[in-house]
Amino acid sequence: MDGDLDFLEGVTLRLLVKDMGFDWAITKMADRLFFSAGHDAAQTTFSGNSRELLLLASRREDPDTLFFQRRLMIEGDTELGLEVKNLIDSVDMDDMPTVVNHALHLSADFVEALPA
Repeated sequence: MDGDLDFLEGVTLRLLVKDMGFDWAITKMADRLFFSAGHDAAQTTFSGNSRELLLLASRREDPDTLFFQRRLMIEGDTELGLEVKNLIDSVDMDDMPTVVNHALHLSADFVEALPA
């Protein structure tokens, strides 16, 4: 995955988890990712509720479906947003630690059983 995050170099991506009030700004400088409190100066904002983000992370929902249904929003620089979406699509879940995959799938099972 070397270089996969280079598109974040010197730009700010905001991740807003609406229903939980989590708001992070993510940027890359000198081969390191930095996280801080989110802010309006981000070039692109991804926002959604925790349920949608969990289903996205566990591959139970694909990003295009969530975007078109307005359950996941991208605001700002659409080119940067597409780079993030392509990165999400390219992650091979088999490369993730087994415990992470297991936790994601158990959590996704739980939220899928709840009313939407």
